[in-house]
Amino acid sequence: MNETPTRVYAEIDLDAVRANVRALRERAPRSGLMAVVKADAYGHGAVACAKAAQEAGASWLGTATPEEALALRAAGIEGPVLCWLWTPGGPWREAVEAGIDVSVSAMWALDEVREAARAAGLTARIQLKADTGLGRGGCQPADWEALVGAAVAAQSEGTVKVTGVWSHFACADEPGHPSIQLQLTAFRDMLGYAEKEGVEPEVRHIANSPATLTLPEAHFDLVRCGLAVYGVSPAPELGTPAQLGLRPAMALKACVALVKTVPAGHGVSYGHHYVTERETTLALIPAGYADGIPRQASGLGPVLVGGRIRHVAGRVAMDQFVVDLDGGHAEVGDEAVIFGDAERGEPTAEDWARAAHTIGYEIVTRIGGRVPRVYLNG
Repeated sequence: MNETPTRVYAEIDLDAVRANVRALRERAPRSGLMAVVKADAYGHGAVACAKAAQEAGASWLGTATPEEALALRAAGIEGPVLCWLWTPGGPWREAVEAGIDVSVSAMWALDEVREAARAAGLTARIQLKADTGLGRGGCQPADWEALVGAAVAAQSEGTVKVTGVWSHFACADEPGHPSIQLQLTAFRDMLGYAEKEGVEPEVRHIANSPATLTLPEAHFDLVRCGLAVYGVSPAPELGTPAQLGLRPAMALKACVALVKTVPAGHGVSYGHHYVTERETTLALIPAGYADGIPRQASGLGPVLVGGRIRHVAGRVAMDQFVVDLDGGHAEVGDEAVIFGDAERGEPTAEDWARAAHTIGYEIVTRIGGRVPRVYLNG
């Protein structure tokens, strides 16, 4: 959009996305990089961020749902795309026709994609996912022989081409966790079996953002980076974005809607969980939990307004919250930075995550659809 909105908006710096992709590629110089753009690029805007990531050298894109992957193709985005979250009856044929790599974790999925390939008269690109210990998606080791055998048979008949073997870490954000090496061993074993049976994958991958940053032995042919692409630390234990060489791409900003003086003893917002200790000035920020501001951060969430970091006074409401300027000054129309870049003296997504007892992933991803995205350096 050409004009900055006046209520609340998310400012997305696409140069930061590009810089983060380049920084992550330097961490895995012998591997390709998949930029994960699921969940509307973690709230940043999938199409714009996918293009920026590709411009910076991302060789793959990743989505969760097939609808996300198909939307990239509809926007004219080319290049390899992997989609991994399938349910029975999904748009398999559309994905096959769009040249999307689809993840297969079980026999039912292989059966459905083979049927779609026959209907389309094309060879489906599939990647076999191994459950190496996360216990979520992926094929269990006990079922791996049967799935690999069926996939090799389907490849021989020409309905599929197995382009990848992959898995996902459970605890890569906890360096030294014993599950990491156990999963790596399981992945090597399951990959080795698949290759022995005739699978010749184009890409083998298990590393997510934390493993890309801390575990070179897990890089294989491809690293999958999600949150780190957007400049948010995937775990506080790994360091701040600046310490990891990353720049936050999103700044959530709002316009101060009202400034008023209230007396001592005045309750603020629902339930009067905040009561003023003295006469003071309140500023109204026109953003609330309908926009993605976590209600759990009531009384704690930090905001830069009037040149200082303040905190939410009382409860976050659906469309607005209040800060106590506590002797400071602000004007109606002033900019309030809800979160942005610590290097600019702004609160961060990680600060809000601590205040809400959650993770940075949730803070940026939950920013609602009614919050306009304003792109810089597009």
